[in-house]
Parts: sequence; C-alpha cells; structure tokens
Amino acid sequence: MILGVRLAVLGLAAVSYFTSSSAEAAPKAAGQSGAASWYGPGFHGRLTANGERFNTHALTAAHRTLPFGAQVLVTNKTNGRSVVVRINDRGPFVGGRVIDLSKASARAIGVSGVAKVSLTRV
Repeated sequence: MILGVRLAVLGLAAVSYFTSSSAEAAPKAAGQSGAASWYGPGFHGRLTANGERFNTHALTAAHRTLPFGAQVLVTNKTNGRSVVVRINDRGPFVGGRVIDLSKASARAIGVSGVAKVSLTRV
C-alpha cells in the first residue's frame, strides 16, 4: 500500500510502471538466430535457474536473457521444423550459441547436435 501511495504522489500508476519496466527488461527474441544445441544427460532432475526440476522430456530451453516463462518459437533453418519452448534455465554457456534445448525440444525439430535456428518470441 505504501508503494501505491508513493507512486500516486509521483503521478505514476503502479500498473503502467510495472508494465513499462518489465517490457524494457524483457528483450525480444524476434529475429535472433544462431546455433542451438541440446542438453539433458546428467541434468535431468537437477534444479534449473528458475528453481524447477529439469525434465529432459519437456519442451523447455535455456536462454541467456529472455525472462523465465517466455514462450519462444524455435525454427530449424535446415529442415524448417519448428517447436514452441518455454524458457526455464540460463545458458548456453558455449560461445556462438543462442539457445540450449531440452532433448525433447531438440528432437521435435530434428536437432541431434548443433543446428542453425531462428528464434521468435510468441
């Protein structure tokens, strides 16, 4: 309540303040492209950066900057196959890669190692 009063004194609406700041803090993945890899062996069941258990069979992914819970359309540029994944972890930590997919996500678009992909936030 005190925060709402302080924002009112400043002439700011709490809703627009939080909407504005979250939009600025959430980078868009539209037009982003690069290499994708997948991870899973040895990580299944371990905690992800957002605190949930990693499930290699779920359609999830790791991205360096997108907010947790963001939905991203990942398209394999080689075969045109796409999958929508939910960001729940941070990474990849290998240079030149833009996203790390769970095994299920990678399998859905035909990635068995490293592949060129494009990302679009949905």
